[in-house]
Amino acid sequence: MRARLDDALTNVGLLLVLLFFGAPLVWVLSLSLRNSEEVLTPGLNPVPDSPTLDNYGEVLKSAQFPQFLLNSLIFALIGAVGAMLVAAPAAYAFSRMDFRGRRALLVGVLALQMISPLVVAFPLYRYYASLGLLDSRLATGMIYVAILTPLATWTLKGFFDGIPRELDDAARVDGASRFRAFRSVELPVARSGITAVFVLTAILAWGEFVIPYVLLSEPTSLPISVGILNFQGTYATNATGILAAGGVLAILPAILLFIALQRYIVGVFISGSLKG
Repeated sequence: MRARLDDALTNVGLLLVLLFFGAPLVWVLSLSLRNSEEVLTPGLNPVPDSPTLDNYGEVLKSAQFPQFLLNSLIFALIGAVGAMLVAAPAAYAFSRMDFRGRRALLVGVLALQMISPLVVAFPLYRYYASLGLLDSRLATGMIYVAILTPLATWTLKGFFDGIPRELDDAARVDGASRFRAFRSVELPVARSGITAVFVLTAILAWGEFVIPYVLLSEPTSLPISVGILNFQGTYATNATGILAAGGVLAILPAILLFIALQRYIVGVFISGSLKG
């Protein structure tokens, strides 16, 4: 009886989470399929009376849209690759090495993950302005790396914890240095976990909004998450519908990537947690 009650409460909780995150997506999709008259119609009916794809056509005809997508891809790659380069050695060190302040540093990494980009965005703007780094895609990409590294470090540490220490010890006995043991033994074993974390960080970087919104202003440098706001001022007849269509197209690649790899990602994370 208790087990059934727990299952029912779990299902209710999952349903509430689905509604909380899914309802806004459904409503944005609904707005993207409405014409200018229907957008202004009051009510909460998610199904348009006369669905149309004209809003998507307007977005796809925009000369800036491919550039926005390319910029998002660039930022996602910079953020994900950079985070892996920093987080993998750090996670290995936290997992395998005992040193003074290790626990405090781990707590510090977790604390950094809890800091919202909103807290650092405006101080970063003043700092970047003083250095002349505003509208620099590379400099902005470094902020992506800094934001994603704490999450990647914590997650990868769990994967390294699940790898038997005997592999590392055997490599050290054979004369391998700490770095060589990490590169030649630990990394190949943790490859599936690193791939899963790479995909996760790339998806998070794709949807980042605050940092590029504050640090970038040139349309040629904007990612899709910020660039779609330009449609609001460009199209006066149905700005809401076109902006919604742009939003759907912006999140579509991340959703499709996650759907395509969800079994792999979830399986890897479950495997890593069980081994840990």
